[in-house]
Amino acid sequence: MSAALPGYWGAVTSTVDWCERNYAFTPYVAELFNSVSSLAMVLAGVLGVALHRGVLERRFLSAFALVGLVGVGSVAFHGTLRFELQMLDELPMLYAVILMVYILVERGPGRRLGLWFPALLLTHAALVTALCAFTRGAVQFWVFQLSFGSLELFSLASVWRLQRRAQAPGVRHLFRLGMGAYALAILLWFIDVRACEVVSLALPARGIPNPQLHAWWHLLVSCGFYLLLLVIAHERLATLGRAPRLRRAAGLVPSVRSSASAIVR
Repeated sequence: MSAALPGYWGAVTSTVDWCERNYAFTPYVAELFNSVSSLAMVLAGVLGVALHRGVLERRFLSAFALVGLVGVGSVAFHGTLRFELQMLDELPMLYAVILMVYILVERGPGRRLGLWFPALLLTHAALVTALCAFTRGAVQFWVFQLSFGSLELFSLASVWRLQRRAQAPGVRHLFRLGMGAYALAILLWFIDVRACEVVSLALPARGIPNPQLHAWWHLLVSCGFYLLLLVIAHERLATLGRAPRLRRAAGLVPSVRSSASAIVR
């Protein structure tokens, strides 16, 4: 959608403008709902790192930290709709899913593949970074979406296979919750992209507020990613023989604990 009111950040330069009415509440924030809801990703990343320091390996803490960085970039991107801040949102998403592919492929006690595999992933990250940063319009949108989406689907399928072998019933429960949240998030994202005129124009014309589906995507994908990463982490600890246990911090937030100190990798 184009801005209905003049905004502090000037003309939209991002390659995508979501279905929230721009500058509807304040001239200083382009998409208020999308910006505020992005804080859920920051919270998921901070909680993941804070609850699992000394428990999980560096690769998992890095994954949580990248999710938090995605949230920071998303707040900035949706608040300004500037291309350079769009990159601060999208590129950490790409790096996070590439790291997830590495974690899922190299989840055994020893290295399954040689150094060529992380080198290949780094090369892919550099190539897509360049393509995203130096293209515009539909080309940029689809380069990012196809690259991120294909790795995302691979990761989700890998987690599904992983949880089928899990012995702890709590792991499968976490998987169902996480996958349900993630799948619903993806559905709402597609509706928001493909039916923007309906949710942003047709519904309000009939007195029904814009449901802000992209904001719900932020909330649901944050929960889904956090829970699915716990599933992977639990099975990694079990593979390493570290007797993982599922716990709830403050009786609410799921976490993974272990009887042994973390092996930093």
